[in-house]
Amino acid sequence: MLSFFKRKDKNIEKTGSDSVVDSRELLGNGEGEAGSEKLVETELSFHPKVHVGTEERYYFQFLQNELPPLKENQISLSGIELKKDEDIWQIVAFVRNSLAKSVKFKETPLLLIGPDGEKLGRKVFNLADIGELPAASSRPWVFEFHQSDLEKEELPATGWKLAFEIKAQQPEQHRLDLHESWEKSLAENDKEKLEKLVSSVEPPKKGEVNFMGIQAAKAEDGSLHVTLLVRNGSMKNLKLEKLPLIVEDASDEVIVKGGFNLDNFEVKANTSKPWTFIFPKEMLLKEEIDLSKWKAYPPQKG
Repeated sequence: MLSFFKRKDKNIEKTGSDSVVDSRELLGNGEGEAGSEKLVETELSFHPKVHVGTEERYYFQFLQNELPPLKENQISLSGIELKKDEDIWQIVAFVRNSLAKSVKFKETPLLLIGPDGEKLGRKVFNLADIGELPAASSRPWVFEFHQSDLEKEELPATGWKLAFEIKAQQPEQHRLDLHESWEKSLAENDKEKLEKLVSSVEPPKKGEVNFMGIQAAKAEDGSLHVTLLVRNGSMKNLKLEKLPLIVEDASDEVIVKGGFNLDNFEVKANTSKPWTFIFPKEMLLKEEIDLSKWKAYPPQKG
């Protein structure tokens, strides 16, 4: 590893292009984070076990300073240079991380792509060798392609890029998300019933947020308890601070209107969370209500 980045060419110029992926596409929802428009500048990072000479440090620092910022929570491969040594092509690239936390990679297929988007080669790399990549950092790394990994004998001098091969995945099943208080207090058979309900009904459309009634009943003190599933079809976590609700009974008449202040109520991406909303007796607009059929919904905007 001593001469890992030993260079002969004195020219300081990047010959490759950049590719970018959302961290969740590459790392999965468990490790990746939802993207945003916030821009993140990355800082140069070297593997702790790689010795880099003064000249090489200057070279990589200069190129790192020229890199454009990434959007928050992205992973990027930024092509630096390629050279051939007998039947091995050595491709140097920055591996960039714009998450606010360090990341570790696994065995991952990489594509070598030409200036016109054509596939030049493919190889599976054990990216764990790169080590733990710090938050908001760029780490130079050498990727070796044998001639057998390539579809062409020669590679273009400029305009090429490395890219993660992201295969289209089946969308994760919409699932139940329980608040901590429900998790602790709800009986196991009731949890199972809710899980079956969430999995049996058609999930919300991609990006859609809606509400599904579960139960409505009057308590002994005359208050109305309405339990809803808050269904988040988005791939981002949803936070509700306030929620106005209208409830109609079997007569299609409005029986109550009210607004609720929610304390940091969060529904995780692609999940449904049940919650009970309590309307005091004094808020009811009718004394006699028929809950054999009912619906609850937020008022339409505009």
